[in-house]
Amino acid sequence: MTSPAEAPSSPPRERRQRVQSAETGMAVLKGLAHLGGRSSLTALATHVGESPAKVHRYLASLMEESLVRQDTASQHYYLGPEAIQIGLAAMRQADPIRAAEPCLIRLRESLEVTCFVAVMGNKGPTIVRFEEPGLPVTVNVRAGSVMSMLWSATGRAFLGLLDESRVVALAEQELADATEDMRALLDADDPIGALRREVQQAHCAIVRDTYLRGISAVAAPVYDYAGRVCAVITALGATGGFDPAIDGPIAIAVRREAKAAGALLGAAA
Repeated sequence: MTSPAEAPSSPPRERRQRVQSAETGMAVLKGLAHLGGRSSLTALATHVGESPAKVHRYLASLMEESLVRQDTASQHYYLGPEAIQIGLAAMRQADPIRAAEPCLIRLRESLEVTCFVAVMGNKGPTIVRFEEPGLPVTVNVRAGSVMSMLWSATGRAFLGLLDESRVVALAEQELADATEDMRALLDADDPIGALRREVQQAHCAIVRDTYLRGISAVAAPVYDYAGRVCAVITALGATGGFDPAIDGPIAIAVRREAKAAGALLGAAA
């Protein structure tokens, strides 16, 4: 017989067991997603660090809820229609501007720099959210400003990492309209191609005094769940006190925050 002193501990223990059971079920479901949405029982069990027998029991429960299905031919498990509906609902709520907001605030507060997020508009990279520190630098860009494709770090990030014909077309038009002095800042033989390769190699874009005199900037891409660049986060400051080096603290922080924003949109780690 259970003593009176032991009775009160049973409900908390049962709750803990239910929580642990739910956590394991979610681990199995997430493990299946991380393995590409389809996996054998053995591979899935190895991935989540549980025995095949235990994982099989959870898969059976998930199948009852249509979160998982099993291929009768291969015996592999794959994400079911209910899991797809959950994913679609999350995708509909994925907003790069909202995802970038906390990233901009962290950059502003930790580095005391001006920063913004831009998306690709019809006329070019367009600023949609702008954050300034307590002592901001004086720049003539604000929310709604359209940035240069060739001379701004923001535009170069889109040019190098967003594989769309309209992006290249905007850059070609800008190049055709550029003065000789501005064209001289680019590669003589392949100005657009050289810019793209530079950005692709660094996975970010850096400018020093090219778009706004006395201003340097670093920009990094934000990827969505499909692996497409959906936005660019940029930090800028007065050239004398702003280090835009690729391996410098500002560039590292901008790339880190762009990656954090992408994670909220379902981008691959």
